[in-house]
Amino acid sequence: MAIMESEPQYSPPWRPSGPLTRDDLDRMPNDGHRYELIDGALIMTPAPSRLHQRVVASVYRLLFAACSDELEVLFAPFDVVISGNTVLQPDLLVARREDFTERDLPTAPLLAVEVLAPSTRRIDVMLKFSRLEAAGCASYWVIDPDTPELIAWEMRDGAYAQVAKATGDEVARLTAPFAVSVVPADLTL
Repeated sequence: MAIMESEPQYSPPWRPSGPLTRDDLDRMPNDGHRYELIDGALIMTPAPSRLHQRVVASVYRLLFAACSDELEVLFAPFDVVISGNTVLQPDLLVARREDFTERDLPTAPLLAVEVLAPSTRRIDVMLKFSRLEAAGCASYWVIDPDTPELIAWEMRDGAYAQVAKATGDEVARLTAPFAVSVVPADLTL
């Protein structure tokens, strides 16, 4: 009879005594998982679906084509440090080139984009929305690939105001951080 050995389990060399911080996040293993912190709570995101990645790639191409030289478009994983205990990785972000470090974006981006997935929907539309709003992220988009639908908000007097909602073949004409038109149905092709 063969004896089955179990997979080794990761055991962190530290035990947090309170909410996690950016330093704790830096000690996480490089194990292929996507880790984020929201108010000191660790969020691990599973690998995205093919449709999710197709939509991210389509939005990236649109943003990259419209982006000026002073700005840069990046896709996850790339850390956006909102505070010492909140480090997010939007699916896509746009920020001024001068605001980036090699390691992260230590300030709110001009635009953060999240493509919804069943495992992240509530985090994206509630937690990330509110943390990015409080941090002063100028624009926030949420794209539902299943509908398909895009909802865009822009900062107005310190709070997000919805500026566009487009479903299917409707066109969302957005102006911040630069002019770009998005047809949700085209993002899933």
